[in-house]
Amino acid sequence: MKRLMMALILGFTLPAGGTFADEGTPSAEGTELYIISPKDGESLKSPVTVRFGLKGMGVAPAGVEKEGTGHHHLIIDTDLPPFDENIPMDEQHIHFGGGQTETTIELSPGKHTLQLLLGDQNHIPHSPPVTSKKITITVVE
Repeated sequence: MKRLMMALILGFTLPAGGTFADEGTPSAEGTELYIISPKDGESLKSPVTVRFGLKGMGVAPAGVEKEGTGHHHLIIDTDLPPFDENIPMDEQHIHFGGGQTETTIELSPGKHTLQLLLGDQNHIPHSPPVTSKKITITVVE
């Protein structure tokens, strides 16, 4: 919010994601982050295995500062967090700081949304942010 206020006062325009271009770890142009499986609209039983896909950048563990890399965060049943802050760590924001590219999660029966967000070595989204499409799955008993 402070950045938005300062931008308005000084007459700047903020890019998508609400951060200035010179802030944050840069992402590579054309990077694609996606969920390989499950597929959008799929119905399946829990536990659910989620496989992550990334093109245009590499995967490195949290704490490792290497240009053109980041690590995955799985966002479950909520919207993306602010792009200029550390990604929360809770049941809806799962961190894969070891560089993992898949996980198996327990989900209750019903509809759920899944989305990926790439974070830098400090768990902050890149600039511009690298996100997957949000998918919806149904967990059946």
